[in-house]
Parts: sequence; structure tokens; C-alpha cells
Amino acid sequence: MDRFAAMGIFVRVAERGSFSRAADDLGISRARASQQVAALEKTLGARLFDRTTRKVALSSDGAEYFERAQRILAELVAADEAVARSRDRPQGRLRIDVPVAFGRHLLIPALPSFTQRYPAVSLEVSFNDRTVDLVAEKVDLALRFGPVRDGRLVARRLFVTRWITCGAPAYFAAHGMPNEPADLAAHRCIGYLAADTGRLREWQFRRGKGSVRLRVACGIAFDSAEAVLASGLAGAGIFQANHLLASKALASGALQQVLAGHEVEGAPVSIVYPASARNSLAVRVFADFIARLLQDYAARGDRNDLRTR
Repeated sequence: MDRFAAMGIFVRVAERGSFSRAADDLGISRARASQQVAALEKTLGARLFDRTTRKVALSSDGAEYFERAQRILAELVAADEAVARSRDRPQGRLRIDVPVAFGRHLLIPALPSFTQRYPAVSLEVSFNDRTVDLVAEKVDLALRFGPVRDGRLVARRLFVTRWITCGAPAYFAAHGMPNEPADLAAHRCIGYLAADTGRLREWQFRRGKGSVRLRVACGIAFDSAEAVLASGLAGAGIFQANHLLASKALASGALQQVLAGHEVEGAPVSIVYPASARNSLAVRVFADFIARLLQDYAARGDRNDLRTR
């Protein structure tokens, strides 16, 4: 016996006062309706109807059960309708993980436009530069720089970043500009300490058709890409950064690129989410929002060759 189906038949019989009329309404036989109600009575151990040859009336137990069954079935219909509505309207809570610099400089200023458009979507946003296990930590969506090798994840690749070398105009006015990567030995350089290893990240430059990594001596180093940028803007020295991070400052003239002829491609940027979230409308609209935000921001830089892949 399907408990909910039997309950629905019972309620319809009680409402119509007849097994025959209830069966006609539901498109089943009178015998089927009678069998289902009898099975329900057996399961409950109670008589739900007082039956005579002329009419069907609720027993005292049946009257009490009828009120509760009506409420239960109404809640079931409401739950079904809520799920149906959610397919057309993004809603629910999303847990998001993004790199610190992106979160503070790009995401926070843009979030009001998202929350205004999708008020039924609640966000929990974490800022960090480590690689999060989305499945284990129950994260719905993340922004990743670099290859995505986790087969449990869906990756939406946006474009490939560039490593650019730059500094503040005031620094170059005082110390001159390097013409070759080797010239950096005579300059003050700012380094980045990788979040996963704590080691100074090597700088990358183009050489012929390939690229080369150099260990540049840095007088100061930070474990935050934000701090590297702030230090460079303050004129502390030359640094190498992802072009997304420096894009706004380059466009405004607060930073100046050097060694442009030695520029190399960096890591791909991808939006990733667990395969189980593939059909989530909330995940999909937030992924679209992040993609537009990144692409629009990057296009403000000194060049618009994002080389979308």
C-alpha cells in the first residue's frame, strides 16, 4: 500500500461521501478505492467509516484522522509546488570560496547588484588563497587559478591570465627601468610567498618560444598578493603579478608595466563546483555573475587580449 495514495483516496471519499464518486474523481475503480481504504484501516487498526447500504460516514476515529490527513496532504502539495517554483527562481544558500584579493577588490563591490537581482539566494563567502576541497568542506562554488584535476568537479574555464612585471611610476622615475630580466638584480624587488609552500615564488619570463623561471632576489616578500600590490603601489619596488590583480592600477596609471616583451601566460581561471550541483539554478546564476565580473574587470586593463580558451 502506498500510504500517501491511500490517504488521498480516504480524504476524497470523506469529502464526497461516496466511494463511487471519489473513484470517478480519481479515475480509479470503486473496488480499488475500497481496497485502499480497507488497507489503510488495517494499518491503523481503526475503522475510519461507518458504512451502510445508502451512505458512507466518518467514524469518530475517521473524523479525527480526516482533519490531520487533510493538513498532511496540503503540506505535501505545498512542498511539491515549492520545489517546482525553485526550478524557475534561484533560491537557497550558497557557500562560495574565492581568492582573497579577488574577493575584497572585485567581489565585495559587485555583490549588491547580485543580491538585488536574486534576493532569495543567501551567500556565505570565504576568502583564502589555499586550494579548498569543495566536496569535503561542502562548498558550492569556487574560483580557481590553475589546472583543475579533481574528477568530482565541473570546471568552467574562463580565460588564461598573464604574468606581468610592473611598479609605480615614482619608483621608475627614481631608479630607472629594467630592459631585460637580468637587470632586476640591480633593482628593489617585491616577492610573493606561496600560500601552499611558504616559499618565494619564482618569476616567469618569455624566452624564445618558451618561458623560463628565475629566482629573483627580493628585499621584501609577502604571503598576500594584496600586500604585494599595495607595496608596489607605494613605490617599494618592482613586482610580478597576475594581470587581473594589477589591471585597474595599470589602467589608471598608478602602475606601469615593464619587460612587456618578456611577458608570459599564467594560470587559467576557472569557476568550479561539485558535479552534484550541476543542476542548481542558484549555482548557475552565480557562476554567470562571477564570469561576467572577471571578464569585464580584466577588459579594463591596458590590453584586452584575454585569449579565451
